[in-house]
Amino acid sequence: MPLDIQPIIERLERGDQLEEFHIKFICCKAKDILMEESNVVPISPPVTIVGDIHGQFYDLLEIFRIGGKPPDTNYLFLGDYVDRGYYSVETIALLLCYKIRYPARITMLRGNHETRSISQMYGFLAECTRKYKGSAKVWHMFMEVFDVLTITASISNRIFCVHGGLSPAFHTLDGIRILFRFGEVPHEGPISDLMWSDPDVSIPGWGISSRGAGYTFGDDVVTTFLHANNMDHILRAHQLCQEGFQVLFKNKLSTVWSAPNYCYRCHNIASILEIDEDLERSFNTFVEAPSDARKVPADVAAAAQNAKQGPKSSEYFT
Repeated sequence: MPLDIQPIIERLERGDQLEEFHIKFICCKAKDILMEESNVVPISPPVTIVGDIHGQFYDLLEIFRIGGKPPDTNYLFLGDYVDRGYYSVETIALLLCYKIRYPARITMLRGNHETRSISQMYGFLAECTRKYKGSAKVWHMFMEVFDVLTITASISNRIFCVHGGLSPAFHTLDGIRILFRFGEVPHEGPISDLMWSDPDVSIPGWGISSRGAGYTFGDDVVTTFLHANNMDHILRAHQLCQEGFQVLFKNKLSTVWSAPNYCYRCHNIASILEIDEDLERSFNTFVEAPSDARKVPADVAAAAQNAKQGPKSSEYFT
């Protein structure tokens, strides 16, 4: 008998761990939906934009408390759902459940952490094996979903949305539409650039990124791209903003960051970006969910108690 997605959503919202068969069901259903999406998903406003979450599940619930749940609110998530936080499994599982339940009301882009090469180093693989009896099977299921996630979106053909930034390999949206996005993200090339590149106010043109992947790009690159595509603005995530957001290049590019107190130690504010029917943008800032509304894994709580300070495990804070 096919599973009903709503009880799974309710189970996740209670903070209960899913069984492996739940994950298999979610991943199979989500893949069928996600693989049909264009490389540039068209989105009609109003829409709420969410940046990096990084496994901070209870802060994701706080986002839904502040911004509303699907289908009442139309959401665009810019990627980086996993790694570093305590609850990457629950975070990505809940978002995929909502994608299955309301496919037209939630769009999910791929971030640089939705890859094998990154998520096996920064916590997601370790979390999956710890929660599922030492097996990496659940991690592999999620990787197959990540392989089909779309890579960009366009709001009313005026606002370009991406996880990281631009690439010198293309100048128009048509150049993105023809890319083959399925599979692991290459270390270099246009798809890698979309997930790794960053704006840089100190340079013109293109620069070498200190991240070791993607590029940095200046005001003139943004201006040229927007003009070539008859667009007004670029929305992206990918970089921690202490105030929750940053607007650059004379209001031509915005960064949205949605993980408050990132890694449970950065003390930053987070934001979501609400865009109305007239494409007016409004940042809604928030802080982390209150302590009585969140759980801490037992092993982390025990380690913190013994050390009389925050957890140090590289599994969470690399």
